[in-house]
Amino acid sequence: MENAVLITIGDEILSGNTVDTNSNFIATELKNIGIKVSQIFTISDEIETIKNTIKSAFEIGNLIITTGGLGPTRDDKTKKAIAEFFNDEIALDEVTFNHLKNYMEKRGRLEILERNREQAFVPTKSKVFQNHFGTAPCMMMEEDGKLLFSLPGVPYEVKPLIKDQIVPYLHEKFSLNYISTRIVSVVGIPESILADTIENWELALPQNLALSYLPVGTRVKLRLTATGENESFLQEQLEEEIQKLLPLIKDNVIATSEDKIEKILAEILTERKLTISTAESCTGGELAKMITSVSGSSKYFLGGIIPYAAEKKIEILKVKKETIEEFSVVSEQVAAEMAEGCQKLFNTDISLSTTGVAGPGKGEDGKEVGTIFYTIRIDDQEVTSKLYMPHLERLDFMNFVSQKIIQDLVGILINN
Repeated sequence: MENAVLITIGDEILSGNTVDTNSNFIATELKNIGIKVSQIFTISDEIETIKNTIKSAFEIGNLIITTGGLGPTRDDKTKKAIAEFFNDEIALDEVTFNHLKNYMEKRGRLEILERNREQAFVPTKSKVFQNHFGTAPCMMMEEDGKLLFSLPGVPYEVKPLIKDQIVPYLHEKFSLNYISTRIVSVVGIPESILADTIENWELALPQNLALSYLPVGTRVKLRLTATGENESFLQEQLEEEIQKLLPLIKDNVIATSEDKIEKILAEILTERKLTISTAESCTGGELAKMITSVSGSSKYFLGGIIPYAAEKKIEILKVKKETIEEFSVVSEQVAAEMAEGCQKLFNTDISLSTTGVAGPGKGEDGKEVGTIFYTIRIDDQEVTSKLYMPHLERLDFMNFVSQKIIQDLVGILINN
């Protein structure tokens, strides 16, 4: 069991109306048990298309996972296509029907049970994995040692089916190796120089360890992956190699475990008992969103505001009107006054502020799209920086800037 193929079924994906997040999630979960995704297909909900794609997929890999295309009506094309492909027929499965009935009872929806009864009809050769978060079950077909799993398309149904049922099933059935990963986050050193600096360490890594360079903004994540039969041994092995690495780049390392920069920040703020607040204009709340995406962030994040209009910067954050008139609203002076006002407003140890032009049009003061000033204020010390990224679209701009600001803050905190 080495190669997998994912098939996403649905016109809503092809039209661009819905983003396929399932494939990314499934590929990541499979990778963690040593199964590589060789190809991903996105296809329409048509019987012949589904059957032809399954045939092509089995020529590539020995595991297929489909998402989407399962509905509560008898003309469910995905289910019919799978039954036809495996020369099977569809019949009522009593276990699945009872599960569906219990699911409806718990939600007070028995009146629509008959309408959803069709979802208890499955191919007779299938092994059913019950869906605890929806009405469409997962069906597995097996032939000549090859497996096909058919899942619903709703992400909050897909995730528990994959994580809690399918991955454990595959791991046990095929006695797959464990895969353990650690991330070392590095800043302040170009990737090429970083590679030269750690070359000898990398060449000396044990054969079951692999290193990947993953640039994220101005940060480089070194992903160290270990494969083997004993999970505890792999974790010890990773820690041992990281301890060998640290002396080579100790001044540039900001974390050796957490992956996301907001989680790295969370660890530092929690450990040092520091509080933080945000005043965002051009990032539109993205900074606050990132910070509060971490569980337990209420311990250190006291609040944030989005004073988009200049008069609100003056009214709420006490930015001087004269400062805006002299330097314009998109300026280092305004960013600094926003941070100071925010710190006083929320009474925090740290405050972050942003003012800029996310686009697509120029700012009211004529500043070019992609211009931003941001201030990091810690106690009574502040650092204001400027970025210019006209090539980024609006949402990408907001995300990149927010990542960069938190990364800068982490760097300052670690070095002080």
